[in-house]
Amino acid sequence: MNWLQEQPVVLQAFLAGLFTWGCTIVGSAVVFFFKTVSRKLLDIMMGFAAGVMIAASFWSLLQPSIEYAKSNYEVWSWMPAALGFLLGGFFLRFIDAVVPHLHLSKKDVSEAESLPEHSRNKLSKTALLFLAITIHNFPEGLAVGVAFGALSSNSSPEVFIGAVGLVLGIGLQNVPEGAALSIPIRTDGESRLKAFYWGSMSAIVEPIGAVLGAYAVMVMTAILPYALSFAAGAMIFVVVEELIPDSQTNGNTDVATLGLMVGFVLMMVLDVALG
Repeated sequence: MNWLQEQPVVLQAFLAGLFTWGCTIVGSAVVFFFKTVSRKLLDIMMGFAAGVMIAASFWSLLQPSIEYAKSNYEVWSWMPAALGFLLGGFFLRFIDAVVPHLHLSKKDVSEAESLPEHSRNKLSKTALLFLAITIHNFPEGLAVGVAFGALSSNSSPEVFIGAVGLVLGIGLQNVPEGAALSIPIRTDGESRLKAFYWGSMSAIVEPIGAVLGAYAVMVMTAILPYALSFAAGAMIFVVVEELIPDSQTNGNTDVATLGLMVGFVLMMVLDVALG
């Protein structure tokens, strides 16, 4: 831990992004042991991931954004958190509208068959699933980078531990996310190796986003509260748009909700205890 803290901020962010990517790889490796996973288990995992991201969005991103703004702005200290949060959500909505992809629920996956023929030729169902996860992994990487980038203006142990807590939380939710992509691909008839490859590579954008986020905050320190809340807004959009609906559409609403609550509490404990 001390060794990591002594490294340049951008390198810290990059290593953290590699860790969260590695967690996705671990989750994707499930296909080497199972061809299918029960829908109930997947829904619990997706609910758990949603809870982790909700807690991380507040304690690791929004709360630091608000505290930073209060200490640097005499009036309208709420503006950076509010504006950044909304921009993050609208940015993800724009990406959703521009890039074709599928949700992970059975209903949306089946809709691939009803796409126009030219669309099916350009993008297979596997590619659409891959895009769905990849699009939503980028804000996670960005959040990691912004959290570590904050160390460039405040290198206190509290800020560092808060960033580490965020990384642990995102890593935890990346394990079921990797499985949630690789298992359906395997179930659809693809080889274990191909399913593992697609699942693993969906999170390669996380170290990239981490480096970009850290570098942007270092170059323009004034954007820190906006960047923190932007990442929070993007993550909440992912939760409400993807994770919660996908966990609630297969008849496992109660256990998925309980999974969300467990994930939320676990991430809350990590943030509060470590920070």
